[in-house]
Amino acid sequence: MLPDIEGVPMNADLTEAGFHDEDAARQWFEAARWPDGVTCPHCGGARPARMGGTSGRPGLFHCPDCRGQFTVRTGQIMERNHISLTKWALGFHLMAASKKGVSAPQLHRRLKIAYNSAWFMCHRIRAAMGETDPAPLGGEGKVVEADEAYHG
Repeated sequence: MLPDIEGVPMNADLTEAGFHDEDAARQWFEAARWPDGVTCPHCGGARPARMGGTSGRPGLFHCPDCRGQFTVRTGQIMERNHISLTKWALGFHLMAASKKGVSAPQLHRRLKIAYNSAWFMCHRIRAAMGETDPAPLGGEGKVVEADEAYHG
């Protein structure tokens, strides 16, 4: 299993089950997304049921309120692709643990996925790691001065 959600250590053990076992990775992502219980991303309903047996793929939930189906990927950066959750977990770890970041060719080689999938993954992870509400340059109410600026 991957490290605890609270305070993930930088020196995560790459032999953990979450990096190699799809079920363990899915459980970790579900615990990270829904720490207080599963809620429907479509309607916000708190009564979804896990679909089991042969009727649904692993990790599929059904919401009785809106009759929608969803997984841990729905509404997230991992949505609408076929990259396994173990590859996503390892990609997140490599991008977060690297001082200077990781390029798409590096992910392509390390994760053994196609280059275009690695490029897609890099862009999605970088977008998720960006600030949602950045502060103004220099700080609130501050003036930024520049020497030898060129406009035009």
